[in-house]
Amino acid sequence: MAFAPFLIVISGILTCLQAPAIAPNQILARGLQSVPLEQALQSVRAGDVVVLGEEHGTTVLPGQQLQVMQALRQKGLKVSVGMEFFDETQQGFVDDWRAGILPEAEFLKAIHWKGFPFDSYRGQAQFPKVGESFTIALNAPMSLTGKIAKTGIAGLSAEDRAMLPPNFTVGNAAYFERFKNVMGGEAHLPSPEALQNYFEAQSTWDDVMAFNATQFLKAHPEQVLVIVVGEFHVQYGGGLPDRLKARGETSMAVTTFSLLNLNGLSEVEQHQAVEPDVKDGIRADFVWTSNFANGTSAPISIQ
Repeated sequence: MAFAPFLIVISGILTCLQAPAIAPNQILARGLQSVPLEQALQSVRAGDVVVLGEEHGTTVLPGQQLQVMQALRQKGLKVSVGMEFFDETQQGFVDDWRAGILPEAEFLKAIHWKGFPFDSYRGQAQFPKVGESFTIALNAPMSLTGKIAKTGIAGLSAEDRAMLPPNFTVGNAAYFERFKNVMGGEAHLPSPEALQNYFEAQSTWDDVMAFNATQFLKAHPEQVLVIVVGEFHVQYGGGLPDRLKARGETSMAVTTFSLLNLNGLSEVEQHQAVEPDVKDGIRADFVWTSNFANGTSAPISIQ
């Protein structure tokens, strides 16, 4: 009997090694069963949130995101869109651009757009029908998160601390461990405190977006809010989905999608990325697979 756990682990490894490559353009419920998009969205109602975790700057994933938005609209829902790339201080510019008052070139200059082609996000930002739904600037301003990355929350002035949402909370321990691994551990950072500071900045993005999203839905319960955000914020909970659930109304459901590019992964790595993790659980409620080699135009970062 003492060998039972060992045999279970070996069996799992062998199963993974024997498994075929995962086909692209599948929506896998809990990383396991392929389902149509309509089924993935069947429980979404007004007042709910759908979070789309993406690899930033691709030319492929916007099509998937727009399919989600269109499917929700076809259900008769009013679809608003929350953008990670727009910060809360820029909402006025977003509103003027959507209303046709501010030309796109001036809008992008006003919000200091850089890093990724706006072509990858224009369709999502323009999806809500003007006069019926909204495009929401969700994120914390870089002026705040930049300070937190340098000094941590403890180093903020009273004025800066007032920009944090009420009952601000950093991500949980499992989220911190994943963040640490992605950052390469403390050995690659300038000081022992740097990792914690960076994680507090990451958590600030999560909690500010969650606060703004839930405040929006409290004011507009007739809307469904689709959030476009970097995939690390979505993975395995601990980030944005957990903060949404903590801040939202009890009736508010959160459905998560991981838009996952399998390119460059071995068959074993594909299954490890898609299927539930022994320690962390499911990557997202739904993993939508793709496989493309040249879909990015700039380096990918955790944002």
